[in-house]
Amino acid sequence: MPETTVIYTHGHHESVLRSHNWRTAQNSASYLLPHIKPNMHILDIGCGPGTITLDFATLVGPEGHITGIEPSPGNVLAQARETAKSRGITNVEFKIGDIFELEEVFKDQTQKFDIVHVHQVLQHIDRERVSEALMQMRAVTKPGGIVAVRETDFAAMTWFPDSSGMTEWVDTYQVVARANGGEPNAGRRLVSWALKAGFARDKITTSAGTWCFSVPEEREWWSKLWADRTLLSDFKMTALKSGLADEEKLNRIADTWTEWGKSEDGWFAVLNGEIICRVE
Repeated sequence: MPETTVIYTHGHHESVLRSHNWRTAQNSASYLLPHIKPNMHILDIGCGPGTITLDFATLVGPEGHITGIEPSPGNVLAQARETAKSRGITNVEFKIGDIFELEEVFKDQTQKFDIVHVHQVLQHIDRERVSEALMQMRAVTKPGGIVAVRETDFAAMTWFPDSSGMTEWVDTYQVVARANGGEPNAGRRLVSWALKAGFARDKITTSAGTWCFSVPEEREWWSKLWADRTLLSDFKMTALKSGLADEEKLNRIADTWTEWGKSEDGWFAVLNGEIICRVE
């Protein structure tokens, strides 16, 4: 296999995990829930702290099993294991695994997965190899099973009040993400990538899901999260190192987020593309 190119633009700073820990199967994978049945075996790629993964584990029941993988060791997998322990969930395992090497990772597994799921991951991998990743996902899915993907689309995000500072933020983020090799507007490209991976069009079901932040508690949480990400996460390091932003610009963006959070009429919507691909 070629060397993997996966640079997570955000990293795993606390400001990033703050949003990951908020995610649940209900608010981040509702399009997939009708397809999850008791006794299923599910692979969750890029599981992070495991909140969605563990929700899946409760849905498949004790006879089912969930495997969550991350591409490298770190505190995030330890956190996922600890959360599983605290919730008393035992039908789950967390391990190191690369999306480009799934066949190798699971070569000794006697049973393929009923569902292979990825959430907010394809946007961060080498954009020239996304279809290769989808092919790997299909390879470890049993016939009749599902490859499920949900990815955001930064250019489709929208907000109120109108703000040149927010526009500066989303433009800067996209440039930085692409400098890392990723594609921040992944949501709109899912069908195209799936077709290039060899899925027939009539085997691909599409949908879109949203997150919306508007009430005071939501605005405070979302605005602080992004202000902190701008100044404290790996995003800042990449932006500065690559010369795509300087300290003044990043501080200005963080201040913009803080001001938006104080807007009584503030509203922010995130559009996520979703696909379910049936494996033949």
